[in-house]
Amino acid sequence: MLKQVLALSLIFLIGCSTNITNQLIISDEATSRPIEGAWVFIEEEQTVLRSDIYGIVDIPNEFEVKNIEITAKNYEPLSFELASLENQYIALTIDSSRINPIETKYNFTKADTLIGSYGKYRANNDLLFYDLDVKIDVANKFIEGKNTIRFKMLKSDNKIQIDLHDSLVVDKILFEDNPLTFNRKFRSIFIDFPQVLMENKIYEIEFYYSGYPLETGRFGGIVFNEDSLGNPWVFTACQGPGANVWWPNKDQQLDEPDSMNISVTIPSDLQDISNGQLVSKQDFENGWTKFNWKISYPINNYSVALNIGNYVHFSDNYRDYPINYYVQPYNLEAAKEQFKQVVPMLECYEKHFGDYPFPKDGYKLIEVPYSGMEHQTAIAYGNLFQNGYLGRDWTGVGISTKFDFIIIHESGHEWFGNSITAADDSDAWIHEGWTTYAEAVYVECMWGYQDALKYLTGYKNLVYNREPIIGPTAVNHWPTRDMYFKGALFLNTLRSIIDDDELWWNMVYDYSNYFRGQNIYTTDVLNY
Repeated sequence: MLKQVLALSLIFLIGCSTNITNQLIISDEATSRPIEGAWVFIEEEQTVLRSDIYGIVDIPNEFEVKNIEITAKNYEPLSFELASLENQYIALTIDSSRINPIETKYNFTKADTLIGSYGKYRANNDLLFYDLDVKIDVANKFIEGKNTIRFKMLKSDNKIQIDLHDSLVVDKILFEDNPLTFNRKFRSIFIDFPQVLMENKIYEIEFYYSGYPLETGRFGGIVFNEDSLGNPWVFTACQGPGANVWWPNKDQQLDEPDSMNISVTIPSDLQDISNGQLVSKQDFENGWTKFNWKISYPINNYSVALNIGNYVHFSDNYRDYPINYYVQPYNLEAAKEQFKQVVPMLECYEKHFGDYPFPKDGYKLIEVPYSGMEHQTAIAYGNLFQNGYLGRDWTGVGISTKFDFIIIHESGHEWFGNSITAADDSDAWIHEGWTTYAEAVYVECMWGYQDALKYLTGYKNLVYNREPIIGPTAVNHWPTRDMYFKGALFLNTLRSIIDDDELWWNMVYDYSNYFRGQNIYTTDVLNY
């Protein structure tokens, strides 16, 4: 029953549905192009499957399959009985009445597709490790560095794709100390190897780059700023445009490195605070200092962060992992008071979502000159040490001024977004809807159910309802902001339908732990 409720509710949210079996190949009837992101619903198994970039849906052999419903964004739904589990070619027809006129304005480019899709030269390898070593010339706003990229081939091939913004220069790419040739298409770098890289073998390249990064995106990508005393203050915030704006990587969300090292060399009068644990610090005689950070868990590319400034540090105690805070010296006392909200928040989230996902790397809250961002184990904080959102009553019902919105929201992403990650941007409600709901969970922990319900009700006025919260697939596009508020309201509606709080909280806890450390689609949420 619950899966049916989930399926119907999410079909409503996407504006269509989709499902599948053994091997189906789904394409556009007019162009024969494969359709990624179609949902195939197998009635007998109460399971939803999703087509990949090639339009292929693999159905497990053990599935009993008879009745199938296929739904894809902007296409006529299709229902039929499947007589055989041999390969089936399915052509879908565009339904103009299902095309949202707002979505037609996007005019996605080839560059958007190359970054947003999981093409063959991404799919042929599995990321294992990044070793990023960068030098930031703050005075000249210049960056140079090297990323050592370790990967395992999933399919024998002689080419892979790595991404770097076209404002930055590829200096050289080395493989076994020999330079490689490459073909650059916008931000995508297609790297050629002199021989076939064999399936299941592990390889490593060194990618050298430099340049003057371009400020782009909502918060600038990488920004060279100043604090209120005129000291340098450099930060990264690249959700949306992609981490390729300041470092070379496999810039998508389906595949993450198992771990990562970050080394940042900066002028010695500054500090860098990045993700993970600070394992060492090297001072050089020429006025430069290198900070070496170790990340012990998989990490989203856009979560990798630099925070360079004149920071002071204090800490707190909670359970068996470190909690560290970094702020401007003139905000130290305000931070000590405001950041008292962190431990109760962690207690609440661990109660309902399970243990903090990154205990080896700890939890950090770092002051920045913008509102905030969910960088893994290095939460960016810019809420001016005020409750609400920049001092405002965020939902307009008198609840949000009881707590610091940025601390509570961005920290919730450690569970939803950093630990559980949407495999495609189109499913980003998995990050934002769940984390917005987490705000209400915190309110309920602190002030009770009625205040939580009142808080959520305040989000109704923020839903524009102009386009589905599940966006276009396989392009570099962050969906409508409705995914925050409508996603949270959808989850609260499920709680009301279930009408059994013990069951609900057990489900939420189990969901968070079942998908812990995984990259998932909406169909995985449905099938859980």
